[in-house]
Amino acid sequence: MNMRILFVYTGDYGLRHIDNVRQHAPSTWHLETWKAPDRFPLVIDYPEDFLPPELPACDLLVSFAEVKGVAELLPEIASMTGAKAVLAPVDNESWLPRGLARQLRGWLERMNIVCATPKPLCSLTEDEYWLARRQKVAYQDERIAEFARYFGRPRLQIQVDDSTHTILSAQVQRDAVCGCARFVAQGLAGLPVDEAAEKAGLLHHHFPCLASMGIDSDFGDTLMHVSGNLLKDAVNDEIRPHLNMRYLKPGNLSE
Repeated sequence: MNMRILFVYTGDYGLRHIDNVRQHAPSTWHLETWKAPDRFPLVIDYPEDFLPPELPACDLLVSFAEVKGVAELLPEIASMTGAKAVLAPVDNESWLPRGLARQLRGWLERMNIVCATPKPLCSLTEDEYWLARRQKVAYQDERIAEFARYFGRPRLQIQVDDSTHTILSAQVQRDAVCGCARFVAQGLAGLPVDEAAEKAGLLHHHFPCLASMGIDSDFGDTLMHVSGNLLKDAVNDEIRPHLNMRYLKPGNLSE
């Protein structure tokens, strides 16, 4: 799919995401970036005062901003660029609070623009994302879905040698936007299959994850741990048929 993407960022978090996407995106994607201001007043009366005279046209607008004021600019940016969809992930509640994320989805819906606010970003798939531990949101948009085919909730393809019970290879079918899934996959080859999920969690921790380390009330956990569990789930989904299942027989029971 030919797609024009404009990435809006304010700092290193966004730059790391953008760098990984540039390295591994399909050649049919045309990528542009804009560094947004990192300071805003408490109330933004005129969003256009913080925007350049023009921005590149795009199909999908992606915000990696680390300042919540940027969210208030996104409807105006979408209007300027002709974007038909907006992806504004929540990897840190202070960057995009849940109330502002809800407002943003409402503002853009009134403009007939689809908006996804996955929390965390690596919960995004081609048709849904998480808002909280027990709250998934379905969406329908070919542009966000195209992005999520390559970047979002990690998906791996793991080959196991059942004769030695070890992992032969781990291929990335869908990377995390930050590149963590690719990093983890490189460290799984040669491991005993029973140790793979635990090792994946350790590798995720060492990457490191870019999600928040503060407790998030929507999950009762840190978003970094939520992200790590998503990656471990991706590994478990692949290795489950190859695991040694152990069963305990209760003692002192009659036949």
